[in-house]
Amino acid sequence: MTPVADSGQLALLSNRKDTMAQMFLDRVAATPDREAFRYPSGDAWKSVSWRDMDVLARRRAAGLVALGVQPEQRVAIASSTRMEWVECYLAAVLAAAATTTIYPTTMSVDVAFIIADADVQVVFAEDAAQVDKLRERKAEIPSVRKVVLIDGEPLESDGDWVISLDALDALGADEVDAVDGRIAKVKPEDLCTLIYTSGTTGRPKGVRLPHSVWTYEGAAVEGMRVLSPDDLQFLWLPLSHVFGQVLLAVQFQLGFATAIDGRIDKIVENAAIVQPTFMAAAPRIFEKAHGRIVTMIASEGGPKAKLFDWAFGVGARVSALRQQGKEPGGLLGAQYAAADRLVLSKIRARFGGRIRFFVSGSAALDKKLAEWFHAAGLLILEGYGLSETAAGSTLNRPTQYRLGSVGPAFPGTQFKIAEDGEILIKGDGVMSGYHNQPEQTAEVIDADGWFHTGDIGHFEDEYLFITDRKKDLFKTSGGKYVAPQVIEGRFKTICPYASQFVVHGNKRNFVSALVTLDPDAVVGWGAANGLGGKSYAEIVSSDAARVMVQGYVDELNAGLNRWETIKKFTILERDLTVESGEMTPSLKLKRKHVEVEYAAVLDKMYE
Repeated sequence: MTPVADSGQLALLSNRKDTMAQMFLDRVAATPDREAFRYPSGDAWKSVSWRDMDVLARRRAAGLVALGVQPEQRVAIASSTRMEWVECYLAAVLAAAATTTIYPTTMSVDVAFIIADADVQVVFAEDAAQVDKLRERKAEIPSVRKVVLIDGEPLESDGDWVISLDALDALGADEVDAVDGRIAKVKPEDLCTLIYTSGTTGRPKGVRLPHSVWTYEGAAVEGMRVLSPDDLQFLWLPLSHVFGQVLLAVQFQLGFATAIDGRIDKIVENAAIVQPTFMAAAPRIFEKAHGRIVTMIASEGGPKAKLFDWAFGVGARVSALRQQGKEPGGLLGAQYAAADRLVLSKIRARFGGRIRFFVSGSAALDKKLAEWFHAAGLLILEGYGLSETAAGSTLNRPTQYRLGSVGPAFPGTQFKIAEDGEILIKGDGVMSGYHNQPEQTAEVIDADGWFHTGDIGHFEDEYLFITDRKKDLFKTSGGKYVAPQVIEGRFKTICPYASQFVVHGNKRNFVSALVTLDPDAVVGWGAANGLGGKSYAEIVSSDAARVMVQGYVDELNAGLNRWETIKKFTILERDLTVESGEMTPSLKLKRKHVEVEYAAVLDKMYE
């Protein structure tokens, strides 16, 4: 099957800009005094206009020009998501440089690899910890002319190798006029972003994304009429990840405001304060929010829990109608009004009360979880894309969605399903190739221009459904194929205490799982089950915890094929983390890494 964008869809891209720099400058010209960003400052939030952003970004871009950064040369940003990240990104864009992004959790050896592979000239480093990594590997990164420190003051021992943001701005005082000349010469095919895949296996690869992919993404989302200039985004996603960066491109195209703060532990608190109209997140965030709400209600029990269950039962019936394009009336309408007033509206209020929809990407979202949120009146629009396709290739729409799918194609993007079920993509959102790796580029982009995603899926009508990663599918010794992501996502929806659930069974005679429990949720569970005051390891290794997990596994197994059922499981004594290398910074499981790390634990279940 090959859904191909027709001329009507392509017409939706009529407002496409040539370059990211032009997209930003046109936005400034169109709405100079409208709010562009707001960010936390002490106990308050400060607002910045598009005009303010332009002045600051030009000054900083001039500083990069003064440092000798040439067009398409790389400028790295090693920082968490914050206002300064955007400022430094725009400085690189206006200087006609290309950004290379580095997660603040990346180990120094990988930081050095990325910087050396990208031939980075200047690094924006968030704080002393990021500078330490660069200093430790200085001999391995000879291309770096300057390190610009965002927070704090440079050490005297670093000489002029490390400078402050203010010092960079001062350097550009005599080069401001050069910025317009740089912008005028940028072409759509010029490199804008060299983004390194977080890598669930092996060394990260540099994905070359020219200006044209970002301008396509912005115009495509505008053409779908999903968002408007009056929307307010809350952005916490790692801007080192392609998912976060595509949201910037869309913002520049449409001109809505963004509240920005990358602190994950502040997401719910910030959402309640900011009151956004939309927010994007990885599935793990929705899983944690669902688990926290469900366990909180369960711990209270009594009439409140019964009311909660009744309200969600009513909400589920209304959700089913709305998925058919209908609205509740009569008795159900009256019941829903009561359920919404007493329970469901309070769930929405936790996220600020104004959410029109969430956007989910980066990993698979369990359909049952999407249905639970929809029952509460919170629509999650799941989309699909990869670093190699600038994040966005499909997306459900607010008025055109099918829960469990990743939605229809972006206008102008083509899809094809290969004979083995692999998803192939062609369009203006596809990368120009991997940096310095022509052989690997040829492996994934064929002679006809189709990008081979490595994902397995199928279309139902115009909606794409993802089965699993091609490399993650495994076959038991009995010859049966198992798609682990589907099972893992379902368990995390069923069990509100779950953090990770790693399904295993390649060439084994049955399927097993490694289980970790959410550190926050399990403490409350332990207190309610005679384990108050115990450590995380003591709680999860208790007989009571095993009985609890077994109950949820039994519930999971009841909905699986016989060969997919989890026969044995082990609860690990700690959660899987980004810092320990078991999760990517975008909260995806590094399956192969975990299977190697816990090989002895897995083998023991098959003795």
